[in-house]
Amino acid sequence: MQDAVESRPPAKREFSKKAKRGFLREALTGTEQDFTEGSLTRGIALLAVPTVLEMVMESTFGIVDAFWVARLGADAIAAVGLTESLVILIFSIALGLSMAATATVARRIGEKDPEGASIAAVQAIGVGVIVAILTGIAGALFAPQLLGWMHGSPEVIRIGSRYTAIVLGGNASIMLLFLINGVFRGAGDAAVAMRTLWLANLINLALDPCFIYGYAGFPKLGVAGAAVATTTGRSIGVLYQLYILLGGTKRVAVARRHLRLQWDVLRRLLRVGGIAMLQSFISVASWVSLVRINAGFGSSAVAGYTLAIRMILFAILPSWGISSAAATLVGQNLGAKRPDRSAQAVWLSGLYNMIFLTAVGIALFAFAPAFVSLFTSDAAVAPLAVACLRYISAGYPFYAWGMVMEQAFNGAGDTVTPTWINLFCYWLVQLPLAWWLAGPGGLGPRGVYLGTPIAESLLAVVSVVLFRQGKWQRVKI
Repeated sequence: MQDAVESRPPAKREFSKKAKRGFLREALTGTEQDFTEGSLTRGIALLAVPTVLEMVMESTFGIVDAFWVARLGADAIAAVGLTESLVILIFSIALGLSMAATATVARRIGEKDPEGASIAAVQAIGVGVIVAILTGIAGALFAPQLLGWMHGSPEVIRIGSRYTAIVLGGNASIMLLFLINGVFRGAGDAAVAMRTLWLANLINLALDPCFIYGYAGFPKLGVAGAAVATTTGRSIGVLYQLYILLGGTKRVAVARRHLRLQWDVLRRLLRVGGIAMLQSFISVASWVSLVRINAGFGSSAVAGYTLAIRMILFAILPSWGISSAAATLVGQNLGAKRPDRSAQAVWLSGLYNMIFLTAVGIALFAFAPAFVSLFTSDAAVAPLAVACLRYISAGYPFYAWGMVMEQAFNGAGDTVTPTWINLFCYWLVQLPLAWWLAGPGGLGPRGVYLGTPIAESLLAVVSVVLFRQGKWQRVKI
């Protein structure tokens, strides 16, 4: 009997290991889980694990570019940073459409209406293509003027205009990558979205040094080479997405019968997506304005801010996995007429996100000089990058709740509430505060950094209060 008792713990441990391996395999290869039933913790994890890895890959685009471009000097880093601030405007449109696609597809999947989900996906992609063409032409033609508008110095404009023209001109790859991954996440196929970003990023990782420095017989393009590598990687990722959609093997499958305008579906998407784009634009415009305020202190300030933000995004974007899981669970369970389960998913997601981001914030604050030293030893750039890391990481526990709550509203199709929250917290609090702290307050670039945790913490508190009121449960899409 004693031998039997002693044999149980190892057996249980072995079972646990097998269960964990089985769970990870399911999360990474794709799951058939019905997210309107069963354990919410398991559902959050199945959606979050691949989305975390997806977001790691998305943030790695920026980290890889920063690593290779940093060797070209502060002006090259500044050109990339200013361009990315402009690209975020494209992201605002892509994210708005992606939010609408995620919410609509999730609701249809929850209602057990895969045909409706496929129709919604096609309408969203069609809008994305049209917007990408129009913005791509404008971005490619006016790249130097746009860099000048961002307070880029003449040298930054000279070095970075080709980079900016290529990135903005090829923004269809950005638009569709985000949009179609939003479709996959809304359907619960987060593993497909993850594989798309891994494929795109591995290609970028391989091509970046080749195009920047002319390795392996490639043309030496300098900072413009980073744009070529990134656009190529993302474009191949989009082709993979379309292959999966047309293959018909996942929850959302696009067939020939879906390739037509459906005005009623398109109107609903544009209504939700239009407000979501405004929501993203408010956030992004605030971001761009912060970059412009910071740019007034010179290329070193822009370079330090750019490097720090790249590291911050690398750390914070994985938590979008948990937030995106909340959006999917909210949408699908509202579709299944289970609002209480939707709310429970949000509170659990917020708790898990807070634990994760608090740990990340402590690490960034404590080891900021070490992290910055991996990218630059410039005496003018490094101290500003360290300060930016420390100021912004101080608000991470609040960011965790703000991110989850915003995605929960959007997952329910309530894009209006977070739009008003963003308008108040970013335009009426963050921008005036950052301007005053940086200028009249005498803090310089550090004033820009300090405005971020204050505004984001306020956003989290307001979002939680409004979410508890429950109006998001009654939104029809």
